[in-house]
Amino acid sequence: MKILVTGAAGFIGFHLSDKLINKGYEVVGLDNINDYYIQQLKYDRLKELGIHEIVEGKVQYQSDSKPFTFIKGDLEDVSLWENYIKPLGITHIIHLAAQAGVRYSLENPRAYISSNISGFLNVLEFCREQKINHLIYASSSSVYGMNSQQPFSESERCDQPVSLYAATKRANEMMAFTYHHLYGINSMGLRFFTVYGPWGRPDMAPILFTKAAYEGKAIKVFNHGNQSRDFTYIDDIVNGIISIYEKKEEVVKGAPVCNIGNGSPVDLMGFIRAIEKETGIELKKEYTDAQPGDVAITFADTSKLSKEVNYNPSVNISEGVKKFIDWYKTYNKIK
Repeated sequence: MKILVTGAAGFIGFHLSDKLINKGYEVVGLDNINDYYIQQLKYDRLKELGIHEIVEGKVQYQSDSKPFTFIKGDLEDVSLWENYIKPLGITHIIHLAAQAGVRYSLENPRAYISSNISGFLNVLEFCREQKINHLIYASSSSVYGMNSQQPFSESERCDQPVSLYAATKRANEMMAFTYHHLYGINSMGLRFFTVYGPWGRPDMAPILFTKAAYEGKAIKVFNHGNQSRDFTYIDDIVNGIISIYEKKEEVVKGAPVCNIGNGSPVDLMGFIRAIEKETGIELKKEYTDAQPGDVAITFADTSKLSKEVNYNPSVNISEGVKKFIDWYKTYNKIK
């Protein structure tokens, strides 16, 4: 088996690739290493996978120590799929690559259509042409929009997204259903809920808050602190994805979507207190109004995934924040 993991230089894709490799799978990673956030973090993740130098113009790389091949390129580039990915004999795909970020979708909407719509179409077409029949792909809890029903259930219609990012993710779910209907491609979309942990994205609260703490800067507390997030530790997410992959013939049937979260929302001020406790620093706070596209609360009903693969997230916020802060201090050489 040879598994293509798209977004392999990204936060979740890196951790998933590493875990799959350690379990003995052969992995091909695809990523364009864009500049949405600092690229050095992406290069450093790849070094952990045995890819030590990315050269301008070069597309394919082989890890010097692991069964890992890396392809640098864009999802939406049809020639990349034909010339570099097709010859590798991919048997399964876990598609995590996307233009991420709710707020950034207000600034650069075309990037979301290109990567999240055109790119996902190429993934589906590759599955159709190569007869890959069990696709696992990333959706998002953002698809729930302003839904007031708590916890969020997969039975909701999710037809009122409040950001373009959310709209593209809901479109992915509908595209996957269409390809199952037309071509029999089985898929499962995973609605991720606020994933955090070591090697996380620097545009998200854990790194933003921790960086501000050590630099003595103020953080912006949106909606005056009146919001909650279903923070989910990266190890729980990765273990859930791998459980689905290893039972794909049983659970990836049709085109279902599943929540993958912690199922226990933490209010923003509580999360800030956890950061303060582990850093030993009281954060300076600037209270502001809610940002366009944000929702007040996310809360995952994970019963469906629990029933399918015995998904049982086990890392609470105190343990997860401690592990994250330990990594942050090591990575940034903070004593």
